[in-house]
Amino acid sequence: MSRRIKVVQRPGGTLREKLYLPAIYEGLKVTLRHLGDNLADTNAVDTLEYPEEQPRDITERYRGLHRLTHREDGTIACVACYMCATACPSQCIYIEAAKRTDGADDKMPESFVIDALECVFCGYCVEACPCDAIRMDTGIFSLIGNKREDFLLDRERLLSHKGIFGEETSRARK
Repeated sequence: MSRRIKVVQRPGGTLREKLYLPAIYEGLKVTLRHLGDNLADTNAVDTLEYPEEQPRDITERYRGLHRLTHREDGTIACVACYMCATACPSQCIYIEAAKRTDGADDKMPESFVIDALECVFCGYCVEACPCDAIRMDTGIFSLIGNKREDFLLDRERLLSHKGIFGEETSRARK
């Protein structure tokens, strides 16, 4: 049994192609053309003077800082099911459950902490929550602090954040 072997020549065999000089030249040409266009008409360059000027084009899909929602009766919507903590790829959500005193459900979070320094803002916690208790629609772009503790978002801080789209209560079924 004879096998047929097809030999394929690799491109880029010449010294000129191995040095990448044509590719570097083309890249520099494009960059310098854009630089010249921007220097010729500086008004055509869109700039945002952040943080003095905040972005106005925030869509509902933007993932800002986390918040916890309330129900219509004002109680916390979270039932401490640990679905958000389980779905989190960076393992930055820490929940301790307690027995609920208002009789609405079996459990509520006694402690709910999100470590914003470990969070990758992927939104998996929002997707995993069956109660629509956690959202990322605060419109808060940057979190500033001097100590590590400033970046630990506890339950009270998460409940105090407001959504920028006007809907404050959970959309989940009762």
